Amino acid sequence: MTTETLDAVERTALLTAALRAVESRREDRLYEDPYAAALAGEAGPGLLADVHAATFPPGRARTLPSTPDYNAIRTRFFDDYLQRAARDPSTPQIVLAPAGMDSRAYRLGWPDRVRWFELDRPAVLAYKEDRLGTAVPRVNHREVAADLTAEAWERRLEAAGYDPAVPSVWLLEGLLYYIPEADARRILHRVAAFSAPGSRIAADIVGAAALTLPHMRGLLDVFAGWGCPWLFGTDEPEALFEEAGYTVRAVQPGEEDADYGRWPDPVPPRGEPGVRRVFFVHGRRA
Repeated sequence: MTTETLDAVERTALLTAALRAVESRREDRLYEDPYAAALAGEAGPGLLADVHAATFPPGRARTLPSTPDYNAIRTRFFDDYLQRAARDPSTPQIVLAPAGMDSRAYRLGWPDRVRWFELDRPAVLAYKEDRLGTAVPRVNHREVAADLTAEAWERRLEAAGYDPAVPSVWLLEGLLYYIPEADARRILHRVAAFSAPGSRIAADIVGAAALTLPHMRGLLDVFAGWGCPWLFGTDEPEALFEEAGYTVRAVQPGEEDADYGRWPDPVPPRGEPGVRRVFFVHGRRA
């Protein structure tokens, strides 16, 4: 199956897979993903080359955030988060939405009681299944062909075995900045409404200034040129999630809980306005 079946936003999952493949070859890697290269296919390295050219221009100092380091930290951060959540017997369901080219169900071990749901558009799931071949997930794994911005994904998820009366863990990785603010807020409210009290959520989101700062233009232009511009960011991620009923904490790459010795730039104080920043948000539904 070729990548021609994927739209612009869906193809960014190939970039993530290419980044994970490169990270897996490093001696100081933060994780190992033996499936990443196959999932990235031929297109993923090309997307990564575009990002690398913008981020590390020849003959000039880097002014953009380091995408390879960011992606490595993000992957490891959410690896650790999901593994901790899975050890809690009160949360037997994990939902990745969108699933993209994620391989955590295959490369990490999970308790037998966990039900693992991967929700994404049909073309993404079909491409991923084709690229994984005979690989076997290490968890009770269910695919749900649906779009979080469309209607009826709740019914399809429930039909796959999800129980909205039982606490769950949701990971919204690499999603919120690609969709309009109204859709982002609507998704958070819908996820909360379909999650039992005590359910967990985690996501990444960029600060509002990251969408407008002149020195971010090089990276923003790459994504816009692919047809998937960044559309939403917020400097108040706690308020965004609390509006949907969650109590959360937001950390920035480079802070104590999200560094792993790899973040190369200073971490801007939360009160400093007009600076680029990104957040890893995680918390629970009341």
